[in-house]
Amino acid sequence: PSNIEEVREPWATIDVVTPSRHIGQVMDLVTSRRGQFLRMEYLEPESDLAPGEARVLLAYEIPMAEILVDFYDTLKGSTSGYASLDYQPAGYRAASLVKVDVLVNGQVVDALSIITHRENASREGRSLVLKLRSLIPRQMFDVPLQAAIGGRIIARETVRALRKNVLAKCYGGDITRKRKLLEKQAEGKKRMKRVGNVEIPQEAFMAVLQLRED
Repeated sequence: PSNIEEVREPWATIDVVTPSRHIGQVMDLVTSRRGQFLRMEYLEPESDLAPGEARVLLAYEIPMAEILVDFYDTLKGSTSGYASLDYQPAGYRAASLVKVDVLVNGQVVDALSIITHRENASREGRSLVLKLRSLIPRQMFDVPLQAAIGGRIIARETVRALRKNVLAKCYGGDITRKRKLLEKQAEGKKRMKRVGNVEIPQEAFMAVLQLRED
């Protein structure tokens, strides 16, 4: 096994220009993405404009991974479309990153794995398996969905099995026969779970890129 001494991630310096009335929303957004505040600068005097209309520049350092997917859209949405964003690469820094694997029916699906900051791993793992539960079609057997870091399970959901009513044609009759039918059905589901493959739709893979939309 390899020994990893340090993991580094790329960082960026960002400049956000926004009307002063949206300063709070911008700060909340960037801070939630592990941003580190650098400075704030008014680009024009507030006395010359209506309250809240003066443009303000907010400068931060932030991990590149936090702005690649949906940061710009979220920024625009939280500022009614008025904010602008500019960024520059700012080198690499050591980070506490972990790989979160997703297991479908006990099998690791590499395409669903994510690398994230350790402090976000549990939340993003729960969010991912919850989304997958609604996207993966139901089978004739229960399908466990698990998020794991190494051998430690951090989140679990289950896609419940479809149930065929094997007693539909049993009107009255011997309870022993009904019990045997149910036992035979249960054994069949166990066998399918051992050898069955679970088809994962394309939407499930896209869910990896949409973790923060919730």
